[in-house]
Amino acid sequence: MSHKRKIASTALILLGTVGLGGCATKGYVNEQIATVNQRIEGLESRLQTTDGTAKSALSEGQAARAEARAAAGQAQNNGQRIDQLNSRVDGIEQRMTQRRPRN
Repeated sequence: MSHKRKIASTALILLGTVGLGGCATKGYVNEQIATVNQRIEGLESRLQTTDGTAKSALSEGQAARAEARAAAGQAQNNGQRIDQLNSRVDGIEQRMTQRRPRN
């Protein structure tokens, strides 16, 4: 072999090795994609669980708020009734003090 052919062959082998060394095989790419897809599926599952928990907490919070509002309304009604009863008791006490003793 001539000297030029040896250099050309060596250069071609070197170029082929460097050029092909950077290429990924389909199998390798599929493995990497499968790994990423598994992580995505796991995160989606966790997100759905978290979303369900958040929706449940929101629903419970809204129910508690409705109950608190109802209790506040009832407390206000009870306060008004107590005020009315206090007025009636005050009126009765005044009439009792104005009456003369029976003896």
